[in-house]
Amino acid sequence: MAAAASSELLMGWCLFGLSLLTILAFCWVYVRKYQSRRESEVISTITAIFALAIALITAALLPVDIFLVSYMKNQNGTFKEWADANVTRQIEDTVLYGYYTLYSIILFSVFLWIPFVYFYYEEKDEDDTSTCSQFQTALKYTLGFLMVCAVLLLIGAFIPLDVPQKRNSTEWEKVKFLFEELGSSHGLAALSFSISSLTLIGMLAAVTYTAYGMSALPLNLIKGTRSPTYERLENTEDIEEVEQHILRIKSKQCKDGRPLPTRDRRNLQQLEEKLRILRRRERHLEFIEKSCWTKFCGAMRPLKIIWGVFFILVALLFTISLFLSNLDKALHSAGINSGFIILGTNLTNPLNMLLPVLQTVFPLDYILITTIIMYFIFTSMAGIRNMGIWFFWIRLYKIRRGKTRPQALLFLCMILLLIVLHTSYMIYSLAPQYVMYGSQKYLVQHNMTLVDGQPGNVTTYVPKVCDADAPEDQCTITRTYLFLHKFWFFSAAYYFGNWAFIAVFLIGLIVSCCKGKKSVIEGEVDEDDSDISDDEPCVYYG
Repeated sequence: MAAAASSELLMGWCLFGLSLLTILAFCWVYVRKYQSRRESEVISTITAIFALAIALITAALLPVDIFLVSYMKNQNGTFKEWADANVTRQIEDTVLYGYYTLYSIILFSVFLWIPFVYFYYEEKDEDDTSTCSQFQTALKYTLGFLMVCAVLLLIGAFIPLDVPQKRNSTEWEKVKFLFEELGSSHGLAALSFSISSLTLIGMLAAVTYTAYGMSALPLNLIKGTRSPTYERLENTEDIEEVEQHILRIKSKQCKDGRPLPTRDRRNLQQLEEKLRILRRRERHLEFIEKSCWTKFCGAMRPLKIIWGVFFILVALLFTISLFLSNLDKALHSAGINSGFIILGTNLTNPLNMLLPVLQTVFPLDYILITTIIMYFIFTSMAGIRNMGIWFFWIRLYKIRRGKTRPQALLFLCMILLLIVLHTSYMIYSLAPQYVMYGSQKYLVQHNMTLVDGQPGNVTTYVPKVCDADAPEDQCTITRTYLFLHKFWFFSAAYYFGNWAFIAVFLIGLIVSCCKGKKSVIEGEVDEDDSDISDDEPCVYYG
C-alpha cells in the first residue's frame, strides 16, 4: 500500500520536474530573444528569466495538485487502500508547502528583487552617478515596495475569516482570537491575501493585454503584413516629396543672409525630422527586402493562415466557456458575499466537460493546462507588443525582438508574472469542478422501495461527482483552491473582471477586423522612439 502511494506521488512529481526543466529552457530562449544586444545586462537578464520561470512553475503545480487529490480515490467513489488519513495529509502538506515556497519566492521577486534591479539600472542611465549612489537610490525605492508587502501580509494575517462566537467578548479576547486564527492557518491567510492582491493586478493586466492579444494575434496572422517592396516604393516617394519641400523652404532664404521667419524655421525642423525617420525606414525596408527570413516567411504564409484560424477558434472557445461559466455564477451562485461560489455546475461549458475527462488519463490534462498557459503567454505578448507598456497616457517602453532595454525587459516579465498568476483563476473560472476536486467522486446513500418489481426497502450507495456541497471527509479540496478562495471579495472582483475580459476581447476583435495590414516594420521606427538600438535591423519580421 505504501509502495503504491509512493509510486503515485512520484509519478506526479517527476512530470512536474520535467516541466520545470522545460520552463527554464523556454524562459531563457524567450528573454534572450527580446533583450537588447547593445544594452543587455547580466543581472537584469537573470532576474527576468527567474521571475518568468517561477510564475510558470507555480502554474505547473496546478495540474499536479489536481492529479494527486484525484488519484486518492477510485472511480466508484471509494478511497484507495493506501489513501488513509496520514497519507492523505502528507500529500496535501507536500503540495501546500510547495505553494508556500513558490508564492514566497514570488513575493520576494515582486517586492524586492525586481524593483531593486530596475531602479539600479534606472540610476545607471545617469552619467554622473557612482555605483554607491545607484545602490543607495535603488535601495531607497525598494524599501517602499517592502513596506507595501508588509502591509499586505499584516492585513491578510489579521482579517478574521470567522467571527468570535461570544457576542459579549472583551477586546482582549477578540485580539487573542485573531492570533489564534493566524496560528491555526500557519500564515496561509497572510500569504493568500498578498498573492490575491498581486493576482488582482494580474487580472487588470490580462484585461488590458491578454484580451486584446487574443484577437490581435490570430487576425494579424491571417491578414499578414504589407509587401516590403511596395512599402519601400511608397517610402521613396515620400522621401522625394519631403526633400522638395525642404528645398522650397530653403530657397526662400534671402541672399543677404537674413534668417528664415520663425514659422518657416519650425516647418523646416519638422521636415528634417520627418526625412530622418523616412531614411531610417528606408534602411530597415531595404534590409528586410533582401532578407532570406522574409522569403521564408512568405513561403510559410499558408501555415500562418492556418495557425491564425486555429487561434481565433481557440479564443472563441475560451470566451464562450468563460461567458457560460460567469452566466452560471450569475444565475446559480450563492451571491456576491460568497465570492459567487456555485454548488455544482448547472450550465456546463466545453472546457469544463473536457478537463475532467482528460484528467483520468494523466498527463493529458497536464498537456492541455500547459497549452492554455502558453496560449495566454503568447497572446499577452502580442497585446504588449501591439500596445507597448503604458502608465496611463504615457508610453514607457516598447517591446521588440532583440531591442528591448533592461528596464523594459523587467517590466515585461513582471507583467507576464502577474498574468500567469491570474491564469490559475481563469482556469478555475473555465472549469471550477476540475480545479476544486479533479475527477473525485463520493458515495451517496440511495433508498430503493422496489426490488425486482417486489416491494422492499434496500439501501444502496451511488457514486456522485464531488462538488461544493460534498461532505468534507469524502472529497479532498485542492490546495490551489484554498489560495484562490480564501477571501470572498477577491473572488467577487475576479468575477467582474471576467466580464471586463470578455468585453475587451470583443472590442479588440472589432478593432482588429477593421484595421488593415500591418507594416512589415510595424513599431520599429517611430517618431517618439528613444531606443538607442533602433538602427539595428531585426531579421524577425513577417
